[in-house]
Amino acid sequence: MSHGHEGLGGARPLVVRVPVEPVEAVAEADAVDAVLRAGGFAVRGPVFGVAAQDGPRWRVVGAVAAADPQEARDSLNSLFWSRAKNDPVDRTERRALLEAVALLERERVGELTVLGTRYRVIRVEEYAGAGPEGIELPRPSDPEPAVPDWDSRTTKPQTDDGLVLDPDAPITPAQAAERLALRELVYSGARFPDDVREDSRRARDAHPDVVLMPATFTVVERNSAGWQPAGIPHPSAHDARRALARSLLRFEPYRHGLLEDVRADARATLAAGNCDARTATALAAYVAGADRLRAAPVNELEVLGRVYRIARTRRMVRWGPEGPEGPRPSDPAGNEPFAIHVPLDEDGNMLPSPSPSPSSGAGTETPPL
Repeated sequence: MSHGHEGLGGARPLVVRVPVEPVEAVAEADAVDAVLRAGGFAVRGPVFGVAAQDGPRWRVVGAVAAADPQEARDSLNSLFWSRAKNDPVDRTERRALLEAVALLERERVGELTVLGTRYRVIRVEEYAGAGPEGIELPRPSDPEPAVPDWDSRTTKPQTDDGLVLDPDAPITPAQAAERLALRELVYSGARFPDDVREDSRRARDAHPDVVLMPATFTVVERNSAGWQPAGIPHPSAHDARRALARSLLRFEPYRHGLLEDVRADARATLAAGNCDARTATALAAYVAGADRLRAAPVNELEVLGRVYRIARTRRMVRWGPEGPEGPRPSDPAGNEPFAIHVPLDEDGNMLPSPSPSPSSGAGTETPPL
């Protein structure tokens, strides 16, 4: 099934429009400046999510941020289970949802159709602009809140919420240049195993188009290998700063043995005065770092010799005649499928059942940008 016209080499022709609206024109100028400053890409590798088909377009279901395809399948499992439990569906519809849940509990499916909608696990390439100054920072035209909210309890927009992937939508000249450059992107070099490189070449031929997704913003930490992601992607630079501020007050001190409980707070612990001088000095540095983030839109911060940066991360999904690319054979498999929710009956009532634990696979380090 093919949607849209394919151009030379099997790829769709690009429909390019010149941005005339002021805000979009500024963003276009920023994109051109970013290419001049950086000029290259640092590829992190794949992340995974789920998309539902709406004609030639596909709608993203949840954030595309899973580390492996099974994690994305588990999110789809939870979506169907929640609909069966909470939505006003009849017995026939609930039965279809629960049959999908049962299938996802035992098989590594790539796609399935439920209640007339086709769902697919999709593979997205995550990368960032890179140049002499390192990983790209947020751009001046990236949105910032008029009044920054630092309350971690505040409900914020979710990454990829309501995102529609449309390979035929008109794009700006900068977006067209980026899409054309990424069409030929393949894994190369000795650090990639043979099967990874071969899968990459096959994907380029089978999915010759590229669809760009909105930029995300990720906290990264510099180490000897480069910039290592230190958190999940966020929809705005401020959301990433807020996550970093919370991490500096809780997770980072806990990770380095300064707090005994990850739920403890460096500021409160310091104020209580029940720690030794060395610990107090280190906790004060973390508190000062969090305060610097709150004082102004800081995109790079050094605390106790560790350098953190708000990286402007970008993502693209390969596209072929059948839509977005799914997982590749060489992608990490993740855990085996298992029952992650208690069973439901046809009326949506929970049934008692033992909850088996998943078999944990060998973990892999997150590749640096």
